Amino acid sequence: MKFIIKKERLIKSIQDALKAVAVRTTIPILVGIKFDADENGVTVTGSDSDITIQSFIPKEDDDEELVEIVEPGSIVLQARFFSEVIKKLPESIVEISVEDQFRTIIRSGNAEYIILGLDAEEYPRLPVIEDGDRFSIPNDLLKLIIKQTVFAVSTSETRPILTGVHWIIEDQHLTAVATDSHRLALKKAKLQSETGDGKTYSLVIPGKSLNELLKVLDDSNEPVEIIITNNQILFKAKNFLFFSRLLEGKYPDTSKLIPTDSKTTVKLNAKEYLEAVDRASLLAREAKNNVIKFSTMADGAIEISSYSPEIGKVVENVKSLSTEGEEIKISFNAKYMIDALRAIDGTEVSIYFTGTMRPFIIRTEHDSSILQLLLPVRTF
Repeated sequence: MKFIIKKERLIKSIQDALKAVAVRTTIPILVGIKFDADENGVTVTGSDSDITIQSFIPKEDDDEELVEIVEPGSIVLQARFFSEVIKKLPESIVEISVEDQFRTIIRSGNAEYIILGLDAEEYPRLPVIEDGDRFSIPNDLLKLIIKQTVFAVSTSETRPILTGVHWIIEDQHLTAVATDSHRLALKKAKLQSETGDGKTYSLVIPGKSLNELLKVLDDSNEPVEIIITNNQILFKAKNFLFFSRLLEGKYPDTSKLIPTDSKTTVKLNAKEYLEAVDRASLLAREAKNNVIKFSTMADGAIEISSYSPEIGKVVENVKSLSTEGEEIKISFNAKYMIDALRAIDGTEVSIYFTGTMRPFIIRTEHDSSILQLLLPVRTF
């Protein structure tokens, strides 16, 4: 194998593939990145057996020559070491050639590295899921769906199914839900179906996979094709493929958690409220429980407070835009509230309370497609 390639484009593909490469693995070859050169260009693949990322570098892109293929072939190279080598090469053009016994020579300017590669035939085969059911969604909308839900997945393996985001696809509408049993994030969006069979799909995508996908998606509105099979999902965009296994098991019915009425509604300036919660959380973190208290006041303001027996107390009043219904005193996890407010990303937020120890929801009037739910903490 031998090819000559633009360094910057190679670095980007390596960095994308690296996001899937295992740090520790029982399959030694998966600490490497696989390179396949053919008449179309160079394919760079990284995998940890749960996630696989494949980045393609075409021979030409927008009339710019990126790769010259001298001799097709394949090789697996130690991922992180090879990545560091490429980044430090002196020139913008890199020549990579493979000789007998997988001896790989890397040249750029006056620099030359000789490293030992591994047999590409030993690298695991990619999942074959091209025959699955297909949908498509704009790149930027997919990123938004992930950002507004994935932070709420569980980090505990005691209930593995909660470490993923539940996707329900029905009538070309997607509902994405994540919960760790203390909070819930929900986002709705419209998909374009390429199968048109009208089926309902229920799948759980690992949070880890979605976090890595988020890193390789760009900010364009180009369509991303989504292909689903029984235990795998493929995200297919321009010049890259992202495979992930799906979690097995039944996701709990979270629809029953979401209140349908409220006894108290408070509308707030999102930025002012977020900043007040953030300030109170400084003390809440020191108190080790990360809990702050929220109380409605007679003058329409709300009081945000936190107390630490070792350090002291913080109290701040925030003026509400409107307050309707009964007075409420409630406590909640400061970090969960901050995460929810950042996910909503609106100028105003409305919080709907049904009682001191009942779940409450946070929404914005400008975007009905997103909902955040928090469970209170008993302190009063």
